[in-house]
Amino acid sequence: AIGLVTKNNPEKGEIEDYRLLTDILGIEDYNGDMDFKIAGTNKGITALQADIKLPGIPIKIVMEAIQQASVAKKDILQIMNKTISKPRASRKENGPVVETIQVPLSKRAKFVGPGGYHLKKLQAETGVTVSQVDEETFSVFAPTPSAMHEARDFITEICKDDQEHQLEFGAVYTATITEIRDTGVMVKLYPNMTAVLLHNTQLDQRKIKHPTALGLEVGQEIQVKYFGRDPADGRMRLSRKVLQSPATSVVKTLNDRSSIVMGESISQSSSNST
Repeated sequence: AIGLVTKNNPEKGEIEDYRLLTDILGIEDYNGDMDFKIAGTNKGITALQADIKLPGIPIKIVMEAIQQASVAKKDILQIMNKTISKPRASRKENGPVVETIQVPLSKRAKFVGPGGYHLKKLQAETGVTVSQVDEETFSVFAPTPSAMHEARDFITEICKDDQEHQLEFGAVYTATITEIRDTGVMVKLYPNMTAVLLHNTQLDQRKIKHPTALGLEVGQEIQVKYFGRDPADGRMRLSRKVLQSPATSVVKTLNDRSSIVMGESISQSSSNST
């Protein structure tokens, strides 16, 4: 960090004299006119950041500050190299670890869990946090290597292959309701499978606001049709609605003597007039 103390000429409005300070202290930063931080390696500069209290400073002073900082940077690097000159061959037991994992799109919903349940559980049990990089890539940060090891086992258990590969597109399966939600019901096709949300819109031909309107309960078995996985988010697609008969509806015509039921016209015979 390079500091700057200046003396201005009030008549000309220019810097009359100045001093550059190397590795400034807090009081020099507070009373000075600049805090110019420079980072880099022996080969060059990697980052620059400056806090300047003056309206502006001449480029000459900027270049002098960079030159002065480069000399000090080399001295600091020499001191650091006496302690460690290259990366450690092995990580410390208590050092943080970052890894990247690939999760196929077909398993992403299972990996994340309903409402992010699995990721929240992973963080609560191991202290590991997971962030999504792209559609199939996740970054895993662990506070220690042992926590990362626990996270790997946890993730492997979640993403392991189960009986889902036996599911046939378009086939009808018996699902067990495990939870009732405002938006639908959570169902399982097999005991070891992750529960899947069957949305209200896929429960019945009629519009419903809550699954209880159909008398559905936890533990109840229902028939659903399997439509593979959504290519956008990898979630399993199930429907009960397609197996239900359309609700009978009567559409009245302008003539009260006839009506349309299920798209068919039913004519009512009129009484014989005398």
